[in-house]
Amino acid sequence: MRVPTLCSLLLALATPVAAAGRYLPRDGDIVFHTSNSTQSVAIQRATKSSYTHMGIVFLNGGKPVVLEAVEPVKLTPLGQWLARGNRGHFVVKRLRDAADLLTPRALDRIRAVGKDFEGKHYDLTFEWSDDRIYCSELVWKVFQRALGVELGDLQKISDFDLSDQVVQAKIRERWGGSPPPNEPVISPAAVFNSHLLVTVYQR
Repeated sequence: MRVPTLCSLLLALATPVAAAGRYLPRDGDIVFHTSNSTQSVAIQRATKSSYTHMGIVFLNGGKPVVLEAVEPVKLTPLGQWLARGNRGHFVVKRLRDAADLLTPRALDRIRAVGKDFEGKHYDLTFEWSDDRIYCSELVWKVFQRALGVELGDLQKISDFDLSDQVVQAKIRERWGGSPPPNEPVISPAAVFNSHLLVTVYQR
């Protein structure tokens, strides 16, 4: 059984998750919500999850921002990011061993890897290359390349339920035909369900 370090215990005590029901952002947190974008319903039905958009929280000069893959990949003030979610609902997850893993040096690496993706176009066809990036791909690649941590198992497009009419309509719009069945993909649902993350706040 892993014994918590003194450092991790002190950090947990010094930086509570929430105060009076309020989320206290911390560098490296991962936020999820249900997007109101046109593709959100298709993602929900294909992945069987209500969470369709996500990003990484950073504190810039004490102000929380979210690194997210939209058009293009950019930093968005947390308040603006939350306002785009359906009915204001959101969930915050954090690495289970954040106190030990998210050292200042590790956070610098996460920021540096994330910055390399800033300005890239959004990937409408969910390809695994770095040429264009979608939201869960951004989060997965940042943590994998910065820390060697894989948040969720990669799947193939063919693993999802593509039979729904809304999904089929989005497929015709994006691909014009059948998508490549063996294309590696990481969904918001897979990251959300990663055993390496714990929920620290939700509203």
